[in-house]
Amino acid sequence: MGRRKRRAFSFDEAVEFLNHLIAEKPLLPFLIPLIFLAWAVERWVFSFSNWVPLVVAVWAATQYGNYQRRILVEELNKKWQRVIRDTSPITPLEHCEWLNKLLMEVWPNYMNPKLSLRFSSIVEKRLKHRKSRLIEKIELLEFALGSSPPSLGLHGICWSSLGDQRIMRLGFDWDTTDMSILLHAKLAKPFMGTARIVINSLHIKGDLLLMPVLDGRAFLYSFVSIPEVRIGVAFGSGGSQSLPATELPGVSSWLVKLLNDTFAKTMVEPRRRCYSLPSVDLRKKAVGGSIYVTVISASKLSSSCLRGNSSRRQQSSFTNGTSEEQVVVKDLQTFAEVELEELTRRTDVRSGSSPTWNSTFNMVLHEETGTIRFHLYECTPSNVKCDYLASCEIKMKYVGDDSTTFWAIGPDSGVIAKHAFCGQEVEMVIPFEEVNSGELTVRLVLKEWQFSDGSHTFNTYHLSSRQSLYGSSTVLSRTGRKISLTVVEGKDLIVKDKSGKCDPYVKLQYGKALQRTRTSHTLTPIWNQKFEFDEIVGDEYLKIKCFNEETFGDDNIGSARVNLEGLVDGSLRDVWVPLEQVNSGELRLQIEAVRVEDNEGSRGSTIGSGSGWVELVLIEAKELIAADLRGTSDPYVRVQYGNLKKRTKVMHKTLNPQWNQTLEFPDDGSPLVLHVKDHNALLPTSNIGDCVVEYQRLPPNQMSDKWIPLQGVKRGEIHIQVTRKVPEIQKKASLDSEPSLTRAHQISSQMKQTMNKFRSLIEGGNLEGLSAALIDIENLEDMQEEYMVQLETEQMLLINKITELGQEVLNTSPSLSRRSSGT
Repeated sequence: MGRRKRRAFSFDEAVEFLNHLIAEKPLLPFLIPLIFLAWAVERWVFSFSNWVPLVVAVWAATQYGNYQRRILVEELNKKWQRVIRDTSPITPLEHCEWLNKLLMEVWPNYMNPKLSLRFSSIVEKRLKHRKSRLIEKIELLEFALGSSPPSLGLHGICWSSLGDQRIMRLGFDWDTTDMSILLHAKLAKPFMGTARIVINSLHIKGDLLLMPVLDGRAFLYSFVSIPEVRIGVAFGSGGSQSLPATELPGVSSWLVKLLNDTFAKTMVEPRRRCYSLPSVDLRKKAVGGSIYVTVISASKLSSSCLRGNSSRRQQSSFTNGTSEEQVVVKDLQTFAEVELEELTRRTDVRSGSSPTWNSTFNMVLHEETGTIRFHLYECTPSNVKCDYLASCEIKMKYVGDDSTTFWAIGPDSGVIAKHAFCGQEVEMVIPFEEVNSGELTVRLVLKEWQFSDGSHTFNTYHLSSRQSLYGSSTVLSRTGRKISLTVVEGKDLIVKDKSGKCDPYVKLQYGKALQRTRTSHTLTPIWNQKFEFDEIVGDEYLKIKCFNEETFGDDNIGSARVNLEGLVDGSLRDVWVPLEQVNSGELRLQIEAVRVEDNEGSRGSTIGSGSGWVELVLIEAKELIAADLRGTSDPYVRVQYGNLKKRTKVMHKTLNPQWNQTLEFPDDGSPLVLHVKDHNALLPTSNIGDCVVEYQRLPPNQMSDKWIPLQGVKRGEIHIQVTRKVPEIQKKASLDSEPSLTRAHQISSQMKQTMNKFRSLIEGGNLEGLSAALIDIENLEDMQEEYMVQLETEQMLLINKITELGQEVLNTSPSLSRRSSGT
C-alpha cells in the first residue's frame, strides 16, 4: 500500500486550526500569555528546565493531530451517510405494469399532442443555435412523437432519501419507430441544394429520478447519468417524399451529440428540470418577464478550497516555479458576475472571506423559463486578467397560477426550491459548485410576466421612483399593425474613451428595416426620437445596438433584444431595457402597437373610403452639416411617398435653407420619407440627413407643425407642416383651383420654353446656365407627375361619389333594388 502524499500547510488551515483550538479550549487565550511570560523569565532571568519547550511542542502537535483526525472522521461520516442514503431504499422494489398500461391509454390523445407541441419549440431553438457544419440553415417542418409511449419502471420502482428529500427512482426506456420529425436543411459547401432529414426512430434508455418539492406543488426530474441514445435518420432530395439515400456524413452523429449535450446540460444529475402542478391553471402563455437580482454576500470563502478545483489547478498550478498551493493569500479580492442569457452584470470588488455587495440588477427574460448564473472571480491588483474561482446557478419557471418556481442545487447535491408570486422577495443561499466550500446569498424579485395575449401580471414591488419595467412590445401573429417606438433616453452607459467622453447613438433593426437616432454628446443622452415599423408576421424581436461615435470606427457599447409579442392595440409601454454584453447601461423605450386600418377608417384617410390627400409644407431647415469644402451646402429635399418621388428647389450656399414649398400626395397610408441632399452640378449628390414624417394618426384637416431631427448625421433639423386633407366632393372638385385644362397648357408651354432655352445654352457653352436649366426641367417633371397624381385622385373621388349616389338611389327606390337583386 503506497504512502499517502502529505498536503502542504497553508495559512488558512492554520487560522482555522487556531479558531478550533480556541473554541475547544476557552482558557487557551489566557494560557498562551502565561506560557510566553514563563518562557521570557526562563530565558532572561533564570532557567526552569530544558524540557518546557519540548512539552509545549508535544502538546501542540497532539492537539493538531486530534483536529486533523476529527476532520477526517466527519468527512468519512458524511460519505458513509451519503452512500447509505443513495443505496438503501426506504421502500422495497415495486413492479408497475399498471403505470405502463395507464400510459398506453392516455398517450395517443392527450400526452402525445401536448408533449409534441412542447418539445417542438425546444427542438427548434436548439437546432438554430447548434447547427452542423454541413448545414447552412435548418427548419423544423413537422414534429410528432408517434403512438408508442415510453416504458417506465420495467425493472421496478423504489423510493430513497437524500437528507430530508425523498426521491423516486425508475427506469426509462423509450424505443419508438413510428415517430415523425421532419427537418428541411439547406446544405453548406461542398454540398449544395436542400435535403429533407427525417427522424423516424428513437431509442432512449436510462434511469430517472423524480423529486417532489414545495409540498407537492412541483417535482424535479433528471437522469442519473447520460442516457443511451440511438437515432434513426432517413434522407431525401427535398421533394415531398423522403427516400432512404446516401447518408450525409456526420448528420446522424451530430443529432445524437446534440441530444446528449442537451441532456447533460439540463437534466442529468445534479441538473434538474421542473414540472409544476398548480392548483389553478390560468392557461396563459408567458413570453417574457423582468426580474430584480440582488447579490447580497458570499461566505465561507477559502482560497485553498476554491483553488482546489481540479480544472483550475490544472490551468494554473505553478507560478514562477512555485506551487500555487504554497502561495499564501491573506485577503481575497472578489467580485460576482450575474449572467442571464446574453445579459451580464457584475458587482464591485470586495475583500475578505465573507464579502458583502448588496448590488441589485435589472434583468430580463425572453421565455417562460430562465437560468441565472453567478460566477465568482478573484481580482488581483498586479494581474490584468481576473481569475475564475467558482460558480452556481438558479433556475426559474412560470407556473400556471401566475407564480414562479425557483430551484437550485443544494449542499451535497441536494435541492433548494422556493415558490413566490410577482412582487414577493425570495432569498436563497446557494453553495458554489465543484468546490469544497463557499456559499452565495441572493435575493430575487420577479417584477412581472408578460403573456402572448397582451396581458401582464400585476405587481406592487417598487425598487425606485422611476418606472423600470421591461415591457414586451407588439407583434401578434397577424398583419395590419404598426410598431410605434420612441427612444427616450439612456443611463449608465460605459465609456471606452480614455478622455471620458461619450457620443452615443442607437441603431434599431426590425426585420430588414433599419433606423438610427441622432448622436448625443453626453453619458446621459436624451433623444426623444420616434420611429415606426410595419408589422412582420413571425418576427418577434426588435434588435437594438448602442454605439459610441468615434473618428476611426464606432465602438459597440451594448445591445439588447425586445420581445415584440403580446401588446394590446393602443397600449403604451414605458420601459427600461438593460444592455447586453456589457457591464452597465440601460435604454428607456416607449412602445405602442397601432392598428392602421382602424385609425384610418375612423378618420376616413384612405381613398377607398372617399377621402383625399396629404399636404406637406417644407418650410425650412437649420444647422445642416457642411457638404462642400468651403463649409456650406446647396440643400434640397427629395420626398419619397410610396413609389412617388418629388423634390424642392435648391437653396445655394447655406446651412439654414428656407424652401416654403407645398407638395401633395394621395393619402394611401404609405411612409413619408424626407431625404435632405446637397446638390452638385457635375458630381453625384451627397446625403446630409433624412427623416420620417408621421402623419397616419393625425385627425382629418388638422395641421401638425413640428421640427424633425435628421438621422444619419451629427446635427440638423427640418421644419415641416403636414395635414391630412379630407374634402367634400361638392366643395372641392379637384386638388387645384385652376381648371385642369389651363394647368395642362401651362405645363406644356413651360416645358417648350425650357427646352428652347436649354438648346441655346448648349450652343453658347454656358455651364452655369445649363445647371439651372436642368433644375428647371426636373421641377417641371415633378409638376407634371404631381398633376397626373391629382388627376388620378380626382378620378377616384368622382368614382367614389358616383358609387355613393348610385347606392342612395338603389336604397330609396325599392323597385330598382329588387330588380338589381333579381338580376
